Amino acid sequence: MEVTAARRSFLCDIGFWADRTSLHEAASHGRALHLKQLIETGASVNMVTVDNITALHEACIQAHPNCARLLLEAGAQVDVRTIHGSTPLCNACASGSLECAKLLLEYGAEVNPSLTALTASPLHEACIQGNIDVVKLMIASGAQLEAYDVHFGPPLHIACVKGRVDCVKELLLSGANVNSVKFHETALHHAAQLNMVNMTDLLVQFGANVYASDNQGKRPVDYTTAASPSHTCLKFYESHPLSLQQLCRITLRKMLGTRASEVIGQLDTSHHIRSYLQYSDHPTPV
Repeated sequence: MEVTAARRSFLCDIGFWADRTSLHEAASHGRALHLKQLIETGASVNMVTVDNITALHEACIQAHPNCARLLLEAGAQVDVRTIHGSTPLCNACASGSLECAKLLLEYGAEVNPSLTALTASPLHEACIQGNIDVVKLMIASGAQLEAYDVHFGPPLHIACVKGRVDCVKELLLSGANVNSVKFHETALHHAAQLNMVNMTDLLVQFGANVYASDNQGKRPVDYTTAASPSHTCLKFYESHPLSLQQLCRITLRKMLGTRASEVIGQLDTSHHIRSYLQYSDHPTPV
């Protein structure tokens, strides 16, 4: 099929489609002045390519908030999806652009777009990229902590796979299920496979089950190398259960769910107890 401008898109009905327009190029390269001139001369901000990519997608993919703002002010659709299902917010999170993400949310972007087999949620993308500020923004905006992606599982899993310890801690503090599974595999299995003892210890302190078996019948420790720090850590926890004090902390936070940090911060009790319940005594290792 010949690709021409001014032909109605067969993928969606937001406008017309072309290969790549000058508007796409200007947004992709951050040329805000050129983009403004194109808009003022009548260029359609909702023009899509054959992959259903708009100039707004391009601006967010390349982290150009000034261009994104120009497009949104001119009427760009904030939640338009590419042929693979990605929204501009997904792209902003994937690029780690806090400015673009904030801007899109101001214009009403959906923080929990429906997932497809080809795209992950904005929170998944933020965890993959590892920008903790973007992760916090998505969570504060109502991102679903247990959103399930067919490839990555819940966000906690992909944060572990990518070794994003600070993102893992933020998800857990926000109420993510530490023992969520994907094909019987837990976040602790991922940490063990990466031999990241700091992540392993963090997950266990939040209640990760050291005895959990995946679909191959392997416990997390079975993925570690003998005498490695992760192996030593997991063997210790297998033979030394958590204290009653630690179990009470885990139980309380589980009961409070996603409201745990908020409620604990308002407790009329000593700073020491609040710090313990908030894991402030268990800093994220560098």
